[in-house]
Amino acid sequence: MTLPVLQFVRRGQTVTLRDVPPERTLLEVLREDLGCTGTKEGCAEGDCGACTVVIAEAMATPAGGETLRYSAINSCIRMAHSVQGLALWTVEDLARDPLIARETPVSLHPAQAAMVSCHGSQCGFCTPGFVMSLFGMYQNRVCQGQAISREQAQHDLSGNLCRCTGYRPILDAAQQMQQLPPAQVDEAAVLAQLHRLETPTLEGADYLAPRGLAELLAARAAHPQAQIVAGGTDVGLWVTKQFREFGQVLDVTRVAELREISDQGECLAIGAAATLSQAFAALQALWPQLDEFAARFAGLPVRNAGTLGGNVANGSPIGDSMPLLIALRARIVLASQRGERQMPLEDFYTGYRKNLLAADEVLVRIEVPKPQPGELLRVYKVSKRTDDDISAVCLAIQLTLQDGVVQAASIGVGGVAATPVRALATEAVLSGAAWNETSVAQAADTLRHEFQPLSDMRASGDYRRALLAHLLERYWLESAGPGPQLATLIPLAQAAAVQKGAV
Repeated sequence: MTLPVLQFVRRGQTVTLRDVPPERTLLEVLREDLGCTGTKEGCAEGDCGACTVVIAEAMATPAGGETLRYSAINSCIRMAHSVQGLALWTVEDLARDPLIARETPVSLHPAQAAMVSCHGSQCGFCTPGFVMSLFGMYQNRVCQGQAISREQAQHDLSGNLCRCTGYRPILDAAQQMQQLPPAQVDEAAVLAQLHRLETPTLEGADYLAPRGLAELLAARAAHPQAQIVAGGTDVGLWVTKQFREFGQVLDVTRVAELREISDQGECLAIGAAATLSQAFAALQALWPQLDEFAARFAGLPVRNAGTLGGNVANGSPIGDSMPLLIALRARIVLASQRGERQMPLEDFYTGYRKNLLAADEVLVRIEVPKPQPGELLRVYKVSKRTDDDISAVCLAIQLTLQDGVVQAASIGVGGVAATPVRALATEAVLSGAAWNETSVAQAADTLRHEFQPLSDMRASGDYRRALLAHLLERYWLESAGPGPQLATLIPLAQAAAVQKGAV
């Protein structure tokens, strides 16, 4: 086996690296190979944001041109070879990149200058990561003519932790940087450089990154032992925490067909390599009430790198996307050179991190039925921290109500079994029942006893069981119950119209 040459654009130059092991992280390459020690390792698990960098890739515009899409990501759990063909910025680059136009040849970027003037740096260890998240925010919002609100700043900085508890001046900096003299990336020059980069030779390579579905299926058939990477937000932990080494890696994130999100009439088809940010944006367009849940799924750098297919295929019992997709009655599509097969998501799992994926298969897309009149969806994530934390319990409930009767029920649950599960017994109690306090109390008691969750660092088994029952009762209060309304749920057929101002 051989290793493909790794090339990316940085500071207006092409960086070329050879003999980079397939499991080497981007942070290791930056700090140890390139001497970029401004990027820090804080947690080595994508949790604190000290290692944040910004990448950009070429993307087509509706008008037929090209632009750059910027993403703040965690370099500590990102495979180095995954940035092949991309542009990259670290904290050292913002004042030195010749392709960032500014008032003087060498001056602080607005993200840096605002942090200085607002006294946003305290002990300083987390500062490079915050600056890079601010840079990503600047490129995606300020350079697009969008104002940055306090709420938006909190959203975009959700993946960065400050151990000095100094968030107020950092949020001040996020809002102030849009008032400073502008700094604009010369996108035409960056795109020209990206087009000049080499296309890696995959034949016999240790790091395979096919760009088409046929090429991917052929690679999987030829290399069933290769470790699939679909964003690396979990595989990266195997490297940094378990010190695993991979003889060969199959990166699916470059496959064009797997990155597509399309309207298929009765369902939304989400390619397995669509990032969590992209996938949730598509889901939120159909289910606006998912906004809060999507923001709490993980920090923004994790959502920018992780993929929906990777989350599903990984099958963690505390993965948050699966309970939602189960409640939405999603189906997954597996493919190999032998053809495609489909199944309900909940049928995919056979045990703890085990599934029905054959050695020559890959997950290619998730198909989610569109909302129908009378459906009410709600998702609850309970964790110790509000932002950037793993769930103790995740409960997703979708009911179809007609004339006060539950016509259909689908309930997905995470954190209570060895796999993400569907609460079939509770669904059976609710289906055909009147939607009232009596049926809710019976269903809550059933849900409390349907699973036997373990006790661990996040919650005890008893707490999880009690929590399930109380969350179902909360759903009742929020949807149709008496007393103070915790939130308002409306039929999903009306939700899109309300969002657009039609009703």
